[in-house]
Amino acid sequence: MKNVLVTGGAGFIGSNFVHHMLKNHDYNIINIDSLTYAGNLDNLKDVENDSRYTFLKVDIRDREAITEIFEKYDIDTVVNFAAESHVDRSITDPEIFLTTNVIGTQTLLDVAKKFWKVNPDDKYSTEYKEGVKYLQVSTDEVYGALGKTGMFMETTPLSPNSPYSASKASADMVVRAYHETFGMPVNITRCSNNYGPYQFPEKLIPLMINNCKSGKQLPVYGDGMQIRDWLHVSDHCNAIDTVLHKGVIGEIYNIGGNNEKANIEIVKLIIKTLGKDESLIKYVKDRPGHDRRYAIDNTKITTQLGWAPKYTFEQGIAETIQWYLENEEWMDKITSGDYMKYYDNMYKKA
Repeated sequence: MKNVLVTGGAGFIGSNFVHHMLKNHDYNIINIDSLTYAGNLDNLKDVENDSRYTFLKVDIRDREAITEIFEKYDIDTVVNFAAESHVDRSITDPEIFLTTNVIGTQTLLDVAKKFWKVNPDDKYSTEYKEGVKYLQVSTDEVYGALGKTGMFMETTPLSPNSPYSASKASADMVVRAYHETFGMPVNITRCSNNYGPYQFPEKLIPLMINNCKSGKQLPVYGDGMQIRDWLHVSDHCNAIDTVLHKGVIGEIYNIGGNNEKANIEIVKLIIKTLGKDESLIKYVKDRPGHDRRYAIDNTKITTQLGWAPKYTFEQGIAETIQWYLENEEWMDKITSGDYMKYYDNMYKKA
């Protein structure tokens, strides 16, 4: 029975992944999260009594705590979601992104290497225990921005444009280096924009749903024509599961939803679905380093590993809007206190 360490498992994608793994595998899931603003244990209420599930409040930069977890739970798999992830926040406070996303990743790799090496005292040994793997969950933002044509491939040079994407690209390079230097069994996945249940409402889709429902203004950066490839979080979780079990050691896999949409197109769709008026839209000053277009070429994972997205955007956005409408209490808990202070700081002055 595998013992899977999921880091950042109280966040949006991490909590969806915990649900996915408990539903589809008989594995022990050890979920660690430092419970910063985006970590929410309400996301996992329905599994907290599952005997296969353990939650621990731990920061991935805490080497002593990570070491104790590997010792106690005999960890053989790591899926690292833990990251500061919002571009706006990285512009306001870059340092926390660098320490969490880079140093935190290196800490996890170091401890895993210590416990997984067959001969940990031999610094030149590249022999590891059977079945162990470290999977780094990354983002298409490490590639930078695209023009009107073309798509990101795994061989696209990294060219990050924000402190957030720079920190994720740096973490990816550390993971790659641990594979090349120490022979660590790793994979890296790079996904396009996720959407779905439990997403923190600083992100576009839940922010617009919540504001629209409440009749508040809908802040749209620039002209709203930034294009993203939208991936339903369930498809993303299934893809990570696929890479865990079928991915070739050392390989990178791009995960995309085949759903390119402009931000303003999504905003107007939400307005129409909720029966509101487009007069709610308020165009605000564009943020620095705002990439114009992302698009993922997912040919490698679809042809080599047999994964493909199941959700059309039309199906996914309809289900997502309905989920947020049916979970107002969840949203109300989040959109209070510190979140609203942040929201006011980011948008009310724009």
